[in-house]
Amino acid sequence: MSIPKSFWKSISPFQLLVSGYLLITLGGAFLLSIPIATKSGCFENYFDALFMASSGISTTGLCVVDPGSFYTFFGQVVLMVIFQIGGIGYMTLLMFILYLFDIKTSLTVQLTARESLAGASLRVLGKFFIATVIFTLIFEMGGALLLALYWLKYYNLVHAVWYGIFHSISAFCTAGFSLFPDNLIKYRDSIVVNAVIDIVSIAGGLGFIVLYEAVIFIVNKYHNIKKLHLSIHTKLVFITTLILVMGGTFLVLITEKWDGSIDYIHRFMYSSFQVISAHTTDGYNTIDIGRMSSASLTVIMMLMFIGASPGSTGGGIKTTTFAITAKYIISLLKGKSSGVVNIYEREIPQESVNKALGIFILFIVIIAIDVTIMSMTENQDFRSILFEIISALGNTGLSCGITQQLTLFGKLMLTTTMFIGRVGPVTFGYFVFGSVKNTGYHYPQEDVFVG
Repeated sequence: MSIPKSFWKSISPFQLLVSGYLLITLGGAFLLSIPIATKSGCFENYFDALFMASSGISTTGLCVVDPGSFYTFFGQVVLMVIFQIGGIGYMTLLMFILYLFDIKTSLTVQLTARESLAGASLRVLGKFFIATVIFTLIFEMGGALLLALYWLKYYNLVHAVWYGIFHSISAFCTAGFSLFPDNLIKYRDSIVVNAVIDIVSIAGGLGFIVLYEAVIFIVNKYHNIKKLHLSIHTKLVFITTLILVMGGTFLVLITEKWDGSIDYIHRFMYSSFQVISAHTTDGYNTIDIGRMSSASLTVIMMLMFIGASPGSTGGGIKTTTFAITAKYIISLLKGKSSGVVNIYEREIPQESVNKALGIFILFIVIIAIDVTIMSMTENQDFRSILFEIISALGNTGLSCGITQQLTLFGKLMLTTTMFIGRVGPVTFGYFVFGSVKNTGYHYPQEDVFVG
């Protein structure tokens, strides 16, 4: 039975996108809850399975159970598939298949696909999704190979290969799930593990738009093509990422209360790894987050709040949103024309500025609501609750160690928060209230005193 055309006309791209993620989450939770997925051979509490599935589809990495010891190989594969879909987007996989077989799609489906990666024009949509799949395979396979070769020193071939595949995909999708009980603390001194996870997660956090443009730029330069051009978006992502990683590493390095036995080289390695983890929202940790100083945790929370870049596998408000908001505030303080943001001698459209400010404010509002409610329902200290909420909304997965101790209500709160963080508060708002409709009229203006 075919779906009536009137249905596709009535549903917006935002509603179709969110509905798809919701169905995958519910289905994934069911598969994680059945006996074949758990090592105990019993049904998992569905709410716990729903939390894990939401954490997977949002590529957050917060866990109410230890994936390595709780789930069977089947359960681990299901979890991996969920965060793989969540990382590159289910629309990417769908459009890749449709493009390969030259299957025509409706305009609604194409607009939904475009919205899922926040960038490619409809004209190059098919080629862009193929490039996305290629980038994904290159970084995930490369990372898996290097990690597997390293872990061959400690495990047999089967386990080494599986650990390599699981952790590489988790890193590129910025999911942060680990099959080791202490995450990656055991391998914190390994240059191989640190380097591979950092590089793969940065690639995932930069965004497919940026990777695509960077490759085209390098190819053109190699062939001596004079017309070399990077978009303002790509330039802004690169410079903002560089500032956040370098600045964050320096701040953690000087604010953390290091043990005297740790030399400066290892302090730098631990700091940079944790900063990259927070910035890309990959969620891996090589140090005990719960024992970090308050100043270091504040830096980590700010990085998780900002997050990765648009069209990437990471979460947060995104680097460009932060950059535009910061630029707007600076312009305002300098007394420049209200609402005008100039970057690299280009004026950013007012629509983009308004959207950036809206996302920034919505994140603050969601955090405030969550903190207020969970401070009443959870028997945990304020710092840990705030950290957990920002980690969930930013789809990071770092935790002070309270996730498994949350009440059922607290888990449901974070489940919803992770899901909103994955699809974006604006998109989620469109899903609930419908698309924005132009009223076609304006009311008379009257000034209100502010500030």
